[in-house]
Amino acid sequence: MAIFQGILLLIVLIGELGGAEEQHDECITPTTCCQKGGPDIRFPFWLKGHHHQNCGYHHHGFDLSCIPHSKYPLLQLPFSVNVFVKHIDYKSQTIFVSDISISDSDAHGCFPRQLQNLSLSASPFQFPTDNSTDRYSGINFISCSQTYDPNFVGIFPIACLSNQSHQVYATRSWSLPDLFCTKMYNISLPYEITGGYEQHITFDVLQLNWNKPVCRECEAQGKYCRFKNNNNNSSSQLLNGTTECFGNIRQPISGTSRKLEITGGVLGLTLCVIVIVIIAIYRSNKMKKEDQAKINKFLEDYKALKPARYSYADIKKITNQFEEEVGQGGYGIVYKGKLSNDVYVAVKILNNVKGNGDEFINEVQTMGRIHHINVVRLVGYCADGFRRALLYEFLPNNSLDKFISSNQEKHSLGWEKLHDIALGISKGIEYLHLGCDQRILHFDIKPQNVLLDNKFNPKISDFGLAKLCSKEQSVVSMTAARGTVGYIAPEVFSRNFGNVSYKSDVYSFGMLLIDMVGGRENTITQNTSECYFPEWIYKRLDQGEDLGIQIKAVGDAKIIKKLIIVGLWCIQWYPVDRPSMKVVVQMLEGNEDTLSVPSSPFASTNPMPKKATMDGRTFNSDLELVSESE
Repeated sequence: MAIFQGILLLIVLIGELGGAEEQHDECITPTTCCQKGGPDIRFPFWLKGHHHQNCGYHHHGFDLSCIPHSKYPLLQLPFSVNVFVKHIDYKSQTIFVSDISISDSDAHGCFPRQLQNLSLSASPFQFPTDNSTDRYSGINFISCSQTYDPNFVGIFPIACLSNQSHQVYATRSWSLPDLFCTKMYNISLPYEITGGYEQHITFDVLQLNWNKPVCRECEAQGKYCRFKNNNNNSSSQLLNGTTECFGNIRQPISGTSRKLEITGGVLGLTLCVIVIVIIAIYRSNKMKKEDQAKINKFLEDYKALKPARYSYADIKKITNQFEEEVGQGGYGIVYKGKLSNDVYVAVKILNNVKGNGDEFINEVQTMGRIHHINVVRLVGYCADGFRRALLYEFLPNNSLDKFISSNQEKHSLGWEKLHDIALGISKGIEYLHLGCDQRILHFDIKPQNVLLDNKFNPKISDFGLAKLCSKEQSVVSMTAARGTVGYIAPEVFSRNFGNVSYKSDVYSFGMLLIDMVGGRENTITQNTSECYFPEWIYKRLDQGEDLGIQIKAVGDAKIIKKLIIVGLWCIQWYPVDRPSMKVVVQMLEGNEDTLSVPSSPFASTNPMPKKATMDGRTFNSDLELVSESE
């Protein structure tokens, strides 16, 4: 009771001080982050933890924050694009931003990766405009399996996106150098920041302007700027640009030091109360304390670098009080939500009555590393007390299983489109295995976890069971089986078949391909006894019999045969007999006439082979057992 009385007293005290703030013009002292050398921060910007929120234009994109070991404040642009503000020119109303880094002496992050998500439509900032010239340039990012000389082909390496198996380059040309490259994404930026049309493409400092509120005249006169009547939270003030000049930048108004001292005291008292409240909550939730501490520590390390964090109140606004439900599962319920500028999201509300926080941490940590066209994008997350939610890009066509469970819907997509979907999924899994800093093993590949966008492009989702390990590691140790029955590889159940590795995802993908051909509910009944469909289709294919699958377009039979053969290679009993996802992608992109039917994946009594071959390729069976990386 004493704690809550203290909180109530603090709220009253802060309210009284807030009223005093509105009566005095004491938001004028320029503020910087902890280290010297950063930009002066004043209206319309305000610095969290240093300024009262009424000192700037609150909640409209002008709020900055300091992070440890950096003299530059952090600005969050829409869609979780976080940048450092290197300099603010108040006279021209221009800011100069660069990529975030942990400290000024450390290596910078990866600006090109952030720029693919950059959209200024929902922010007060825009690129500088010049009507006399075309200032925008389209930059393509391509991934190549071999290294090229930039001076020869006109492409420029992007080291932070590259890895041992693939080199990523930036180029202004729409054409690729050869078949060893694939296009990742395209961005459009003012060509000056990329070095000009005839120079190397570089990514350093980005220049942004703001039009309102208008303070140029005040700055030119050496005076401070504010909204008239000090009404900083009025949207009409921003739209009408009703600002006024006051004071003198060179001669600060008296009383500022006193106000700073009071503000510091209030902040100190606030911090003490927050600590007391946290301790009280910690003690009153003994059953959840380890879970809560784990999540809080993870989010503390994660803030300002990854997707945006939302409060539970934000989640209710985004979903319009959970108005439209679009899905439901063991994890909880998924609702359709809307961010600014008609951007829709899928909000997954996680159950708070089960688990210890591992799946939440796993999914946020894993998906924060992923940037691929065939993997669903994490927009944000919520960890407000014990309420947890994940926000993803909204994909209107639901999951793949809705289109392979009946022949009518499958026919509406067509076999060519189903082949494209299969190829997209395989590229997404290949990226998880080879394209990130650490190898990501999904462990739950199935049609329900493949979502389709408005053009039916596939995106892999649900990383709650995923595991991370270094690329040098081939195998992970597991204490219990994970995944969905029907898609779990044999070695996950029993080590007699081999060690658990990235080949376990290959098996699940193979079962998904078989499902795309026959459907999980499609079993063949002969003489009143049911036959396992994958085994039935293998026997038909191996004996050259008709597959009994309806086709209407020319070339459908070849597509179906290719999907079956690749699927059968992937579901071999022993991991060493399965191809890697890189080989799977090559098989799906290649000519089906060159594929050979593998040996039966259902002869479980055969001794474990040392090697397996396919079209002259040998799959190595020597996999060293290593522990997973948590």
